[in-house]
Amino acid sequence: MKLFENPFGIHEQAVSVRNKRMELIAANIANADTPNFKARDLDFKKILSASDPAPMAATNVRHFGTGETENPSAFVYRVPYNSSVDGNTVEIAVEQAQYGQAAADYQATLQFLESRIAGIRKSLRGE
Repeated sequence: MKLFENPFGIHEQAVSVRNKRMELIAANIANADTPNFKARDLDFKKILSASDPAPMAATNVRHFGTGETENPSAFVYRVPYNSSVDGNTVEIAVEQAQYGQAAADYQATLQFLESRIAGIRKSLRGE
């Protein structure tokens, strides 16, 4: 049965990634007054996309590199709207907005999983 092969689909991994993103944003907010702290975030699409094309590879030793570096952890640094004297890139208003959006996304994923579980329960009961 296909129902039990992968019952939660990509949403199982999505909950984990969304949780990690909320932790990063919370760390950014906690370090808002730390000099030279760089605000970080996760590239959600990059983590969840399994069908990314392979990076360009040189087929000859005389080819030049593309200059792009692969970021397997998908961590990205935020570029601040306003510069700070102490080198800190955390902007509280931006981080709070990002955290609110991340929390809403997290709740939406949990609600989807909850409805999926309810559907599986109904099908097992024969309803």
